[in-house]
Amino acid sequence: MSLAMQPDDPGAEQPFISHLVELRDRIIRMLIAVGVMAGVLLPFANQLYAYVAAPLVAQLPAGNTMIATQVASPLLTPLKLALIAAVFLSMPYLLYQLWAFIAPGLYQHEKRLAVPLLVSSILLFYLGMLFAYYLVFPLIFAFFAATTPEGVAMMTDISAYLDFVLTLFLAFGLAFEIPIATILLVAIGLVTPEDLANKRPYVIVGAFVIGMFLTPPDMISQTLLAVPMWMLFELGVLFSKLVLKGRRAEDDTPPAGPPAGAAPKPLPVAPSAGGGAVGRELSPGFDDPDRRHPMTDAEMEAELDLIDAEEAKAAKAAPIPSKSSEMAETSATPTDAVEDKIRRANQLRDLGNDFAARQMLYQVLEEGDAGQRQVARNILSQLDEH
Repeated sequence: MSLAMQPDDPGAEQPFISHLVELRDRIIRMLIAVGVMAGVLLPFANQLYAYVAAPLVAQLPAGNTMIATQVASPLLTPLKLALIAAVFLSMPYLLYQLWAFIAPGLYQHEKRLAVPLLVSSILLFYLGMLFAYYLVFPLIFAFFAATTPEGVAMMTDISAYLDFVLTLFLAFGLAFEIPIATILLVAIGLVTPEDLANKRPYVIVGAFVIGMFLTPPDMISQTLLAVPMWMLFELGVLFSKLVLKGRRAEDDTPPAGPPAGAAPKPLPVAPSAGGGAVGRELSPGFDDPDRRHPMTDAEMEAELDLIDAEEAKAAKAAPIPSKSSEMAETSATPTDAVEDKIRRANQLRDLGNDFAARQMLYQVLEEGDAGQRQVARNILSQLDEH
């Protein structure tokens, strides 16, 4: 399958087999994007390295310069930086390809949460790198230059310096993702904002421990990483509270009814002994699978009143039965009463009132025939499974 045959719409659903082909094509697109960006940056590799090394060069003593201790370092080190910079600058497109691959498997409310988190994670990662370059590097390099022992010339190897700054770029970029991680933990229900706030002392200690491992062995760089991590944690707790508050407000919003004249959706019920369906249609929204909360007693009473009113209305509109039909109806009254109890038990079960449904089914077991008792037993077994 060619690249042109793959849909660019992130929400388009595809068959299972085509996902493997789509994954291959998207990986190829990601590699092409990185290759194009690298091709743009490679001619400027030396200028790019000079820009990255500027914070250290500014702090070197007069007459000192950076050095290359390996033969190929003057060539390979700037090229390595250009390739890594190509990946960093291509990150928005790379993450978009990843998002386009997984988006068809997400629900609509998950997509609404994932898109802002994806965009903000990219921006926060870049913000962490800028924070490290413009604030952290000048401070720590000035500290290193000031503490250099007498008689030692501070002349840093270009390859060692690149490894050092890339480690700090990655550490600060990931540290600035803490708000995103906090919001995700709260969104999926693993923790609550209150739990996170109660563990604040442990978070502060953990931030300094992480700063100790991710930064050079000096207190300044450790503090410059730990303090922002703590502040970003507090920011994540704040935003997670806002996200949780918005979700609760959405859950408490009553479902909107259908437009005037629209037919209500039928409520599934258990079959009767004769093979026919027992039941009727409920008010719109009560058979909605997205309904999260059980009905209150007042809502159930209102629904049952609505059922009785519709039945009375249908009875008035029915034609006048003949004498023979009246006699047949009179003879079938006990059976109809039991069928009515089965119908009401099904309605009470679907409305969430299992206790009342059980009471109605126990009456069916006492009054019904063999088929009706079997239907009641089936419904009771379904209630026990829940």
